[in-house]
Amino acid sequence: MSDELRYERDLKATKTSIPGLVVFDLPVHGDNRGWFKENWQRAKELPLGLPDFGPVQNNISFNATRGTTRGIHAEPWDKYISVATGSIFGAWVDLRQGPTFGVVHTQVIRPDQAIFVPRGVGNSFQTLEDATAYTYLVNDHWSADKLDKYAFVNLADPTLGIEWPIPLDQAELSDKDRNHPLLADATPVQPKRTLVIGANGQLGRALRDEYGDNAIYATRDEIDLTSSTLATDFDFSNVGVIINAAAYTAVDTAETQEGRRAAWQINVEAVRQLVEVARQRHAVLVNVSSDYVFDGTAEVHAEDEPLSPLGVYGQTKAAADQIVATLPSHYTVRTSWVIGDGNNFVRTMWNLAQRGVEPCVVNDQFGRLTFTDTLAAGIKHLLNVHAPYGTYNLSNDGPTVSWADIAKNVYRAAGANPDDVTPVTAAEYYKDRTSMASRPMNSTLDLTKIQNTGFANEEANQALERYLNGMA
Repeated sequence: MSDELRYERDLKATKTSIPGLVVFDLPVHGDNRGWFKENWQRAKELPLGLPDFGPVQNNISFNATRGTTRGIHAEPWDKYISVATGSIFGAWVDLRQGPTFGVVHTQVIRPDQAIFVPRGVGNSFQTLEDATAYTYLVNDHWSADKLDKYAFVNLADPTLGIEWPIPLDQAELSDKDRNHPLLADATPVQPKRTLVIGANGQLGRALRDEYGDNAIYATRDEIDLTSSTLATDFDFSNVGVIINAAAYTAVDTAETQEGRRAAWQINVEAVRQLVEVARQRHAVLVNVSSDYVFDGTAEVHAEDEPLSPLGVYGQTKAAADQIVATLPSHYTVRTSWVIGDGNNFVRTMWNLAQRGVEPCVVNDQFGRLTFTDTLAAGIKHLLNVHAPYGTYNLSNDGPTVSWADIAKNVYRAAGANPDDVTPVTAAEYYKDRTSMASRPMNSTLDLTKIQNTGFANEEANQALERYLNGMA
């Protein structure tokens, strides 16, 4: 045991020059019998910056002699490293593609310290004492199939300039480690990608515009939400964020026997499978929810309002919200009255105005429009600023209006007479229709929570004007 082991100090986290590489000082309690430490303490270390990385395997490397050196490997998982006995000189190299590629951090690690090593950061060590036990937690199971996802760099690369305490020509190391490529020839570890499911829908198309080439886009052909084997139908191995922009949204058809089954399959069962994929892959899941999870009796809905759906569609979205909430790294994005590139209320009113139709439109359901470019920008904002996980309301801002108010504005912009729109109650509008879903009377969402993260929701009237100008 090293004489430099420090007792009774406070738990502390220290960032390094490599993003995500964090050193933890661990409290060690000792007496005449020996010592004790909490090597990994999730509840205490998470507030200090340890990711909730979900370890699934604990490994120990026993090294019999001083000078044993193990070479710089970046594996496709996160590691949490400490020493049980002895001490090491550790060297870490950022092998992730990006501006910090090649950055090096070195330090001695004894039993009173641990270090979290994020995926893609090369890890190596040299033992400074005989009988050193090096221990580490990882959040994926080792498999020979994953070896092609490793990245390596040579221990002696002069570009790295690592000053090994024991010269490498006097150290014990493998031939493989001696012959790893230099940094200039190393293959950078690619960052995990953002996956957009439902890429051809209204929101999916807006997310394409928002992310461009920086995401993977899956249509119904690539990911079928009616499949019972989602986890194996698609290769999620390099996915770090899943944005589920797909849903069953035929509100009225959901009230039929066939529609009910489809709504529960796509909105609930598929989401359950995505939650499990995200859990296993340590990915963030963004799932889009709806104002239909409320009965609409409150004039404005906050995120913490108890769920009270009126119809099948709302019930499926509410059920999905509860399932998604079991995943620590999630965003439930609750929205309303969505308008984007595709068939929607505004486009329908515009076409009716162009044809000279005089429609009856409901005037006792109230809310705000949500344009998909605002919705996509808000989702990206939550991810970029690493907002606290949870549920966020997201729509355009501005005054609460009725569907009839919006229809009149569309008619006016189309050059038609807004008085051609006849306001009617929901009861009047739906009285002769069958299999109609009950709708919330009030759909306005409180935007305070997302605005407190720094997101500026565009006024709905301004967004509507911009949208209509694009149709003219």
